[in-house]
Amino acid sequence: MKLSTIQRKKFRIRKKLKSVANNRYRLSVSRSTKNISAQIIDDNKNITLVSASSVDKDIKSQKKSKMELSTIVAETLARKANEKKIKKVYFDRGIFKYHGRVKIFAETLRKNGMEF
Repeated sequence: MKLSTIQRKKFRIRKKLKSVANNRYRLSVSRSTKNISAQIIDDNKNITLVSASSVDKDIKSQKKSKMELSTIVAETLARKANEKKIKKVYFDRGIFKYHGRVKIFAETLRKNGMEF
């Protein structure tokens, strides 16, 4: 089976991250043209520990710009992770460049106490 360019890029990035992970959880970010979502995943058990998205009812009802939605989702995710006592993760940007909404998302997480 031949993989598409996007799939190869995603696998290449994740392979590099997992080699440096040191038994940390993975913070996976997904971005579309209108929304952004993220989840913290335990790759050893293959479960999602914490997730946040701009599609959630309480966030979607605020009707903010896409940049502001990124900060709101990041603050929500950081708050949920602190409740579960998760501090150190590695940042899996997937196929997206570390630029724009993904960069704002990561910087907001760092301000709220996450380490990666």
